[in-house]
Parts: sequence; C-alpha cells; structure tokens
Amino acid sequence: MKTLMNGKVALVTGSTRGIGLEIASQLANAGCGLMLNGLDDPASVETAKEKLRAAGADEVAFSAADLCDPEQATELITDTINSFGHIDILVNNAGIQHIAPVEAFTDE
Repeated sequence: MKTLMNGKVALVTGSTRGIGLEIASQLANAGCGLMLNGLDDPASVETAKEKLRAAGADEVAFSAADLCDPEQATELITDTINSFGHIDILVNNAGIQHIAPVEAFTDE
C-alpha cells in the first residue's frame, strides 16, 4: 500500500524496546526506513530489527550511540545520513527512568 510515508527515513531514539519500538513499528508499517537507537544487547537489537522488517520496513539500521554523550549523539545523526542519505523524521524517545520509592527521589 502506498502512503505519504513511503521512502521517508525515520530516526527513533530509544527504539529497541517499549514505546520507542512501537513507534518505530508504526513508522515501518507506513513504509519508512528506520534507524534504531538504544543501549540493548545484540540479541534484543536483532529481535527489534526482525519485528520492524515484519511490520514492513525495507531498510532497518541500528546505532548504539549513548545520547548522554554529545559526540555520540552527533555520530548517530552522521550514521543515519551515511546509511540512508537523509533524515525526514526524528522521534526523540530515549530517556532515563529513575526507579525508586518516592521517598528516595531527590529534588534534582
């Protein structure tokens, strides 16, 4: 099925699991090529790639860039452009989750 998204390139940070993977899956279903990003183990990355290919993505690439490091964040953009030639869609999904009892949270 032809959609307005066919041929678009999406970079989705934090996309090897959870909400990011589901966003990437919807973009794959719409016909986008995808650059995945995350800090997961290689087996999880391959599982994510397989899911996206099954959802319809023709091209799926991956970068393990740690977005806490500005140089690696820049490399993620460069890697995406080198892999696909351009970026049409950026989804900033990556985040750090602090898990602790509410009493243990600091003001920061």
